[in-house]
Amino acid sequence: MSVYDLFKPLTFLHGSPMRNRFMMAPLTSQQSDFDGTASKYDQFWMEQLAQSGYGLIQTSASTVEAGAIAFERQLGIHSDKHLPGLTKMATAIREGGALSAVQLHHAGHRAVPSLGGIPAPASSKTLKDIKAISTEEVERIRDSFIEAARRAQLAGFDGVSVHGAFGWILSEFLSPNLNDRTDKYGGNVENRARITIEVIEGIRKACGNDFQIGWRLSIERYGLRLEELREITAEIFDKELIDYLDLALWDSAQIVREGSFQGKTMLSVFTELPRKGVRLGAAGKIMSAQRAGELLDEGCDFVLIARAGILQRDFPLQVKANPMYDSPKLPVTADFLREGGLSERFIETMRGWQTFVKPGS
Repeated sequence: MSVYDLFKPLTFLHGSPMRNRFMMAPLTSQQSDFDGTASKYDQFWMEQLAQSGYGLIQTSASTVEAGAIAFERQLGIHSDKHLPGLTKMATAIREGGALSAVQLHHAGHRAVPSLGGIPAPASSKTLKDIKAISTEEVERIRDSFIEAARRAQLAGFDGVSVHGAFGWILSEFLSPNLNDRTDKYGGNVENRARITIEVIEGIRKACGNDFQIGWRLSIERYGLRLEELREITAEIFDKELIDYLDLALWDSAQIVREGSFQGKTMLSVFTELPRKGVRLGAAGKIMSAQRAGELLDEGCDFVLIARAGILQRDFPLQVKANPMYDSPKLPVTADFLREGGLSERFIETMRGWQTFVKPGS
């Protein structure tokens, strides 16, 4: 395939097609107001992205409960007071011609008490002196995801992406290291995947057939087992429970180091699965037009742009204009990011990423 294939439309099982194969990854910019309301900085960022040629734009990780918070100034979708700001964001994205999704997030055991977070571990052994949440609390959190999806729909978003990566609550439940429960949400892999499946099925039931559901999955760390995740994904594909899978890889080219898939690319473990009408994309060091095009050859239906989109807001338009486009080399100065339209809050967040902002700039 050529780079030009990145500009072909992509249909989904539900809702409208994506106009091209570029999806803006969910980027936690920590520029919302302290109560989770979308700030003027959030709005300006979305307005920039809306004019940048993406096929679908995801918001940053948005809290489905007030106690689910993991980051200072995290976007929220747990209250109707968040609706006006979210509606404004959805409108800006739609007017720019892209599809939109809110990333639904609960921090689980990683919720931060100093920010008002209430840690919700699957196991009593994960955090010192904090007991595992009860079955009723698991069901409440499940319902909070579903209510947040209804809120996203009310705000005018085309869909949601369910955050099942990085050891946050759904990922935590999938991990045999972090989940030693003996109720219906623990034990075998089917039980550990139960909350994820119930969230996805509940959103479909609540939001209907025109609403899109994505699922973000990561494989590394937190005791996650590749073989198990592949099995769960195969079932989700077979039942066509989601519209798209977003594989959050540290590097989209990384190789499996151990186990039954040793030596294969992490990506191929999933692209080789029959996926019926479900679409699959990957994130991970996609910094050039060439790499984005290669991922279609490797079996992806779309690509998720993260760092490259922070460095150059209109990455898809750059690729369209220049099939040899490559991102600016990291690290960059804070002034470079300011000139590109990043707020001071967003720049401060990026200082926390290794080798992104030049020290002292």
